[in-house]
Amino acid sequence: MIPDAPAEREEYGPRTRPLPYERGTDGPRVVLVGLDGTRTSERAGWYAAGLARRQGSTLVVVHVSAPPGLAALVPGLDAGEVRRGQEELTAELRRECRRGAEELGLPVTFLCRRGDAYAELRAAADEFRADLVVVGSPEQAGHRLVGSVATRLVRAGRWPVVVVP
Repeated sequence: MIPDAPAEREEYGPRTRPLPYERGTDGPRVVLVGLDGTRTSERAGWYAAGLARRQGSTLVVVHVSAPPGLAALVPGLDAGEVRRGQEELTAELRRECRRGAEELGLPVTFLCRRGDAYAELRAAADEFRADLVVVGSPEQAGHRLVGSVATRLVRAGRWPVVVVP
């Protein structure tokens, strides 16, 4: 592990012991949201935070960045610069989650993962036993034609998925 690398998982806000209940009967207990720094993912984050606050749920925020090795395959891109940009975005999202957790009095777990967004969101949803997954709609036209993370999550059919425009 790199000594100055940020933690993969951080928790913010109040921690309360959840009341026992049968899954699916009292609303979502764990709301998971994927953030990538786009406008639609920001809206998805605020939607998920509001929903989690109203439902008394825990919010799990997952930020997935592509491995820096993929940047080396694109001609004209400096992999070091791409990595610094990803680290700055992660730090900014971490600050926003901490601030939002304090402001809303909401228990938030922030996860930073590297790899394929669909695979990492799916793994996190299974790990935290998410009752609801919230993602932003794709902004790029190519994703609408080929398929997006949101579409793949919906097709998986393992959790209710809210796609925020």
